Amino acid sequence: MIRRILLLATASLVASTSAMAIEEPAYEVLRSYPDFEIRRYDPTIVAETTVAAELEEAGNLAFPILAGYIFGKNRGERKIEMTAPVTQAPVKIAMTAPVSQTPAAGGMVVQFTMPREWTMATLPEPLDPRVALREVPGRTVAVIRYSGFWSEARYAEHLAKLKAALAREGIRWTGEPVWSRYNPPLTPWFLRRNEIWLEVKP
Repeated sequence: MIRRILLLATASLVASTSAMAIEEPAYEVLRSYPDFEIRRYDPTIVAETTVAAELEEAGNLAFPILAGYIFGKNRGERKIEMTAPVTQAPVKIAMTAPVSQTPAAGGMVVQFTMPREWTMATLPEPLDPRVALREVPGRTVAVIRYSGFWSEARYAEHLAKLKAALAREGIRWTGEPVWSRYNPPLTPWFLRRNEIWLEVKP
């Protein structure tokens, strides 16, 4: 029992130290509410990949693809620092067949934000064709934060809570929700920082 507590304490310390060292996208809190806050994010560059998977499985499939890019699977074998959060959002992807192409609901786009020191001109070209680099313009988002397990049930619960809170405040949103996770998989569930972002209309 004591050994288990010591291991948990060590894991917590490592997770906390790692979280402090990892760069996050720059933002400004425009307004805080009891259940959420409104943030303005600066433009960013992301490395992204799209996987045909549901919410919980998408990160597992996408992570090795994107990690390969930042760990050197790129032209020049450059290493790129890991940042937080890892974000994912649902997309509509085209399902192709020999005689037809039909839009189908499903799939997730998963993104790693690139450190601020890099630009589109200086980032190395991915060698994996599944990885794309893209500039994301600045945006204003409503954010709800929660801890706990990375489960679809927890995600759905807090997305509903965020939407209800926005409706109470008369704030309109647009687009798909973005699920943001800030911690490594070994972080204890009660120390995890999870967020859901909804872009708000001006």
